[in-house]
Amino acid sequence: MKKLQILGTGCPKCRKLTELAEKAAQALGIDYEIEKVTDINELMKFNIMMTPGLAVDGIVKCSGRIPSIEELKRLIG
Repeated sequence: MKKLQILGTGCPKCRKLTELAEKAAQALGIDYEIEKVTDINELMKFNIMMTPGLAVDGIVKCSGRIPSIEELKRLIG
């Protein structure tokens, strides 16, 4: 099971990234769990400069932007 972590405070961009990450994971047909990381102390542990961000299994794959579904499929898969 893949762990997808949405890194951000719950802003509209974070919600959009959550929506697209779910669609990408479903399109890939993988088992996944989404965790929203909103606590500033937890966010700092990921060493990102801007939100939203996406971590897959604890590894940051992107930050500061919303990737396309096609890019998300590559990042998640």
